[in-house]
Amino acid sequence: MTVRPALAGVVMLVVGACLNTHAMARDIVQGTLQLRWGDARAAPQGHVTVPPTIEAWLELGPGLRYRLDEAEATRAAGDLSALSNRRVAVSYRPRGSIAADPAIEAIVPVGRLPQRATARDAGGRIAMAEPLVGGTRWVTLMCKFADMAVEPKTRAFFQAQYGNAPGQLGHYWSEVSQGAIDLAGSAAYGWYTLPAVRSDYITGIAGKPRADLSRLFNDCVAQAEADVDFRHVQGINLVFNGELDGRAWGGGACGLLEGVYACTRATWSPPWASDNIASLAHEMGHGYGLPHSDNSDGDADTHDNPWDLMSDAWRHATTDPVLGLLPKHLAMHQRDRLGWVPAARKQVVPADNEATHDIVLEAGSVAASSQVQLVVLAGAAQPDPYQAEFYTVEARRRSGAYESSLAGDAVILHRVGGNGVAYSVDTDTPPADLSGNEGSMLKVGEQWNTPDGRHWVSVVASTPTGFRVRIGPRPRVMSTPAPALERSLPALSATPVATGRMDAGIPAGKRPHMGSICGLLARRWPASAACASSER
Repeated sequence: MTVRPALAGVVMLVVGACLNTHAMARDIVQGTLQLRWGDARAAPQGHVTVPPTIEAWLELGPGLRYRLDEAEATRAAGDLSALSNRRVAVSYRPRGSIAADPAIEAIVPVGRLPQRATARDAGGRIAMAEPLVGGTRWVTLMCKFADMAVEPKTRAFFQAQYGNAPGQLGHYWSEVSQGAIDLAGSAAYGWYTLPAVRSDYITGIAGKPRADLSRLFNDCVAQAEADVDFRHVQGINLVFNGELDGRAWGGGACGLLEGVYACTRATWSPPWASDNIASLAHEMGHGYGLPHSDNSDGDADTHDNPWDLMSDAWRHATTDPVLGLLPKHLAMHQRDRLGWVPAARKQVVPADNEATHDIVLEAGSVAASSQVQLVVLAGAAQPDPYQAEFYTVEARRRSGAYESSLAGDAVILHRVGGNGVAYSVDTDTPPADLSGNEGSMLKVGEQWNTPDGRHWVSVVASTPTGFRVRIGPRPRVMSTPAPALERSLPALSATPVATGRMDAGIPAGKRPHMGSICGLLARRWPASAACASSER
């Protein structure tokens, strides 16, 4: 991998020992990378949104761990989230000042790499995320603070969350993974009383409350040890009977499990989170190593892309009278990170594409599809492969237990940038604060270009389960031949749907400017005579 200079410091926290941080300079330290994402509840309209946070830790063993600077670790790893809950090697270098802590130079996985890590993905990155398949058994541990006797929900409620009926976690993860994983054997246990009162677990950092997640994990597990066989558990959902620090958390934790120090996926949920399947599924997604997605407004809030469970789990979500808010599907890029998009359902359009492709794009909610469900528009190669950008194209339809409350039926575009984070494309100027807007939806009769002009995408027609799209190269120069139309599938039976302009009904003076030539960057437009040569 390319090693990038790191710019921020690393803070080393050692429990029960004091070590000289300067001795780490030019050292290589091995341990388990633990990432923990903290997610606040969606703020009511008109209230200030609390942005999410992330912590990065390097666990070396019982009582010994390092807190890593998240921005520095991100630059050093390339795709930090893909290494969550895995053994890694962290190399350090001196900063130049003898008084300064050493800087993180690189973070790489240790041991056997997944097969696809030997190749680069469509965006030019080394695909470091491990494919996730088979059984992923979770247990829920219900723990109450020593000074709070209330038990908000029964054990039967949390046990039912793991069921295989629509709306339950077993059904959801099987559907969204296209059957790649299941939650067989998952169960709930408790309530258990923690050995300390709530205030002992909630500390203050820079004047703000912060839950001691490791202590909560270890104390809760210890109380349940007599009832739970942890030997084959692959994730632990910790639910509590009171507020933590204003956030639910997901990622990983390490501690004694069956007398052996081990690391596993973990989530921490206060009642407002554990009462809603959507929030719990979001945190479990972090346990599986999935990062947040985002929209394109450039602010610090990554909970504003309702096209992906791993961004906004709260809005445009269906509800169940017992299970609360239900999770919408993961964006196709997130599924692809975990190896859940078969090669036959993914089409990669290379950066130097010269052909026009006619594709039946089926929604990811269609099980056992025989059509394409993800299109990747490759970008220009970069010296640092982790800085390469590409775009994804997917279809979303309002249907089923999880997707029926989406903002609309449309083709959804994401830009995948550094560190593997996906940003929903928004053609409105400025981009909306929440990407459930019309600018985030490409509909029949509309067209869009990648900002570098390499690719254009046109939505030609609607189908019962998706859309027919046409994708082509940058506008050709007069001296070059017209690109050939390549049909990636047999003859299509979809009937085009007549649509008008997206800005119909908006006063002319307030309509966004629409360019008069093909190739207008980062905007969409209805097909016109000027684009006829590339539409045929």
